[in-house]
Amino acid sequence: MTRRPRPRTTPPSPLPQHLGIAPVHLKLPPAQDDTPPTVHAYLLERLAAAGPATIDRMLAAGAFVTADGTPLPPDAPYTPGLHLWFHRDLPPEPPVPYPIDVVHRDDRILVADKPHFLATTPRGTHITQTALARLRHDLDLPDLTPAHRLDRLTAGLVLFVVDPTARGAYQNLFRDRHVHKEYEALAAYEPGLALPRTLRSRIEKTPGIIAAREVPGEPNSESRVELLDQQGTLARYRLIPHTGRTHQLRVHMNALGLPILGDPYFPTLTDPAPDDFTKPLQLLARSLEFTDPFTGIQHRFASRRTLQAWTDPQGWATGP
Repeated sequence: MTRRPRPRTTPPSPLPQHLGIAPVHLKLPPAQDDTPPTVHAYLLERLAAAGPATIDRMLAAGAFVTADGTPLPPDAPYTPGLHLWFHRDLPPEPPVPYPIDVVHRDDRILVADKPHFLATTPRGTHITQTALARLRHDLDLPDLTPAHRLDRLTAGLVLFVVDPTARGAYQNLFRDRHVHKEYEALAAYEPGLALPRTLRSRIEKTPGIIAAREVPGEPNSESRVELLDQQGTLARYRLIPHTGRTHQLRVHMNALGLPILGDPYFPTLTDPAPDDFTKPLQLLARSLEFTDPFTGIQHRFASRRTLQAWTDPQGWATGP
């Protein structure tokens, strides 16, 4: 049986994205006994964290608009079901001073080679300084979405979807583990460690705690670690994750006694300044390989980046 598409309940936004960030959408709920008489009073409650002065300023400036783009009057009465859009004030962020390279682009997908320190998607204090926001803005691709995510401190390949109708198919490749991913990492050389080996453990990430950790219980993570090369006390490793737990590769390398060079979480949690780009995590998402769900083409993409500590072990801390 063919499913009918659900009718659209939210009108299209009358506001364009700002620096790659979509406007916030609000729909006024049904009226109740305690419903405020004006939209202004509702916004003071709904957006209390912004503060009255900010709400008053935004209303005076016409920053809240209705579905047809008309600015909301400051004295507008409360109207149940009214749709509003606005751009929130974005706090200043230290700019990540490294470009995003595009490895591949077609009508459906874009493969980006992201630098260290750049988050994949807006979250927390990282909003405009993210790969998604910068690519949307720089390439004029407002519908761009990620098919998966790469840790902010990790450099390398990220698959984005250009065509919104194709989003689910590519995201499902990662969900169903049909994408072969390989990483490269630099850590200490331990001649007595038998490699290659596969590590399996239970990894959990507790909300409010920065670093994930291994805990007793049934394994939910699996990584293969291989030695690629060695020079002096430093070694280059190939890491192949078979699952995708938060911080998985970093946790497993630390469990081997080989914390990845430049890791601020393992083995000891440190707190580098937000604008300190001098010591990048020496972890790189080196390749992505998958069969395209639409064309059947076998894709294999490779990062063009190198880990600086390997080519410049004395001066790697000057930047990625």
